[in-house]
Amino acid sequence: MDLNIASILAIDGVASGAIYVLIAVGTVLIFTVTRVVFIPFGDIAAFAALTLAAFEARTLPGTGGLVVLLACLATAVEAMSLLRHGRHREIPRALAYYLALPLALVAIVWLARPLYGESMVLRIALTLMLVVPIAPLLDRIVYRPIADASVLLLLIVSMALHFTLVGIGLVFFGPEGVRTQPMTDTVLELGPILLTGQTLIIMIAAVVFSAMLYFFFDYTLTGKSLRATAVNRTGARLMGIRPERSGAIAYIIGSLMAGVSGILIAPVNTIFYDTGFLLGLRAFVGAIIGGMVSYPGTVAGALFVGVLESFAAFYNSALRDVIVFSLLIPILIWRSIASFHHEEHDEE
Repeated sequence: MDLNIASILAIDGVASGAIYVLIAVGTVLIFTVTRVVFIPFGDIAAFAALTLAAFEARTLPGTGGLVVLLACLATAVEAMSLLRHGRHREIPRALAYYLALPLALVAIVWLARPLYGESMVLRIALTLMLVVPIAPLLDRIVYRPIADASVLLLLIVSMALHFTLVGIGLVFFGPEGVRTQPMTDTVLELGPILLTGQTLIIMIAAVVFSAMLYFFFDYTLTGKSLRATAVNRTGARLMGIRPERSGAIAYIIGSLMAGVSGILIAPVNTIFYDTGFLLGLRAFVGAIIGGMVSYPGTVAGALFVGVLESFAAFYNSALRDVIVFSLLIPILIWRSIASFHHEEHDEE
């Protein structure tokens, strides 16, 4: 391997790592606020890619049906919870948030069908419009009823939810793989290295979203409330912060980042209904490197995973995933040795 090949592999690795940055940072965000390792994060990214491909084909994507299904289930769960606790007056508000709003977004997408082929910007906006409600609805259906459960139980439920979404994805999207049009055909020549415009967009998106999250958490009241919930849920309640609301905001932001990830990766990778698991797992390795708490560490870890994957594929493409996922073993051992351990006690 000479320097030129190493440079090309490094740039490809950084481009892949930038996608993993978005997924990993979103995973850490949801975990720190809710204690949920949100494994379906990659599934939502894959659904976003499939949704954009359907818009390019000028057809209504299966995501619309998925959102309608989740909205109905979330509304039923919320209504039963309110009735059980005698909070009947809050039912109209729940209907507006969990049913009317998602259905309105689906209706807008359906009414815009004649315009699908007009603009890439419009297709991206419609894709995000359909994808963003998925994670908050899943939170209400699956996670919020067991919000006080142990992290292990939440992880097991999250894994079960992933397999459920894979089956649902097959029903709504079919088994065919898709690859969307690149956002730009620009190619930059940096000496012997060719840098495509799509790769540059991916890198810029990772930087922009990371910077936006930094300013959001440090300079907005909502961001500070999420940080307070992440540090101490009981203390946040005492300060008047509702962990349920903080969790919903975290899921909305995470769903948005998953949607952007899927849109960015769709032109450079063929995406299937079950592709999201590998995307999420690679990003999860980066999040583990950051300790599932440090955003800078997560960014560095995700970029490292992308570069390692690129070089591993050059040496032996068949062992690429084995090499990347094998990182989990020494990292987890090191984290276990270096971290402070304490016994978990059930709250009385």
